[in-house]
Amino acid sequence: MDKFQIEEVTEKFANAGTKAMDDVTVIAKGNAYQRVRIVRKEEGHSIWQKIMRQTRFGVDWIRAYRTITPGATVLLQQPFHTRHLWRRQVLKQLKQTKNVRFISVVHDVEELRSRFFNDYYQEEFRFMLSISDVIIVHNEIMARFFVERGYPERQLVVLEIFDYLQENLHNKPIVFERTLTIAGNLDSKKVPYLSELDQLRVPVHLYGPNFEEKNNYCQTIYHGSFPPEEIPNQLNRGFGVVWDGESIQNCIGYAGEYLRYNNPHKLSLYLASGLPVIVWREAATAQFVKKHQVGYVVADLRQVKDILDKITEQEYRKLLMNVSKVRDELLAGKYMLRALNEAEQQLLHL
Repeated sequence: MDKFQIEEVTEKFANAGTKAMDDVTVIAKGNAYQRVRIVRKEEGHSIWQKIMRQTRFGVDWIRAYRTITPGATVLLQQPFHTRHLWRRQVLKQLKQTKNVRFISVVHDVEELRSRFFNDYYQEEFRFMLSISDVIIVHNEIMARFFVERGYPERQLVVLEIFDYLQENLHNKPIVFERTLTIAGNLDSKKVPYLSELDQLRVPVHLYGPNFEEKNNYCQTIYHGSFPPEEIPNQLNRGFGVVWDGESIQNCIGYAGEYLRYNNPHKLSLYLASGLPVIVWREAATAQFVKKHQVGYVVADLRQVKDILDKITEQEYRKLLMNVSKVRDELLAGKYMLRALNEAEQQLLHL
């Protein structure tokens, strides 16, 4: 059986633009999925540029139809964030005329993220449900959402956590320190809870873009912004924080509520860096953290000071040992590889 993967790339950068998607592509390639590229060449917004962009999309999708062999398995990464000429028509034809079967890897569900949900994403979600033979979802809670939307439970595969491939990872010691690390977009308009960090009474190391010096709160240390392939070499102390929304008291707001369903790639980053974590008690990933004993779950970030005051270096080192086991699998792409293998097995029984 032939296996293919649709890879959406931009010509300028030759990648899909996100670490999570790029890692899935690499892992699938190692599992014999041949790449079929859909290239975005025009970035402008004039009528002519839009026409040229869609024409090239159409050409690439027709080429994809000709390339993919009858009876093949095709991997899709969902959702597609822009319209492509002929995409849905080609995927339907592959299913109807070539008996192709589709495995979809879900990165985001815009209905759950709410902020960006619109008619386009609603159509995309329905189309994904109709075209996919097996869907790989983040966790059990997200799986229940798909079942509620009418998708058969036996055709769902739970990933557990996204991998974090890393080639040039330095052999660094992790320092026992009663501090927190927050990595990601530091725009206080998008992550309002950052304005309350001083209430934690704990030093916080910050990494990422859009940090405003005027927001340099008294207990924060800003280290700059680093690309995905470099940031794991920078994180080497304390606990990584997986939090979002408007307040340190709980994860309210669109971004915070989304934590109830999704697997933030930030969790993978911290664990791949070797750090234990602090996550919201009601986040979907809280179950993973508790199962593997790689950190603490809290209802309110203000609980963290008490945890840090009491933890001993011996207890911290025990957490690091647990993190190391998960880390090895993340760096090797084992979680997605297992999910792909399980999805392929499910296809044999449909």
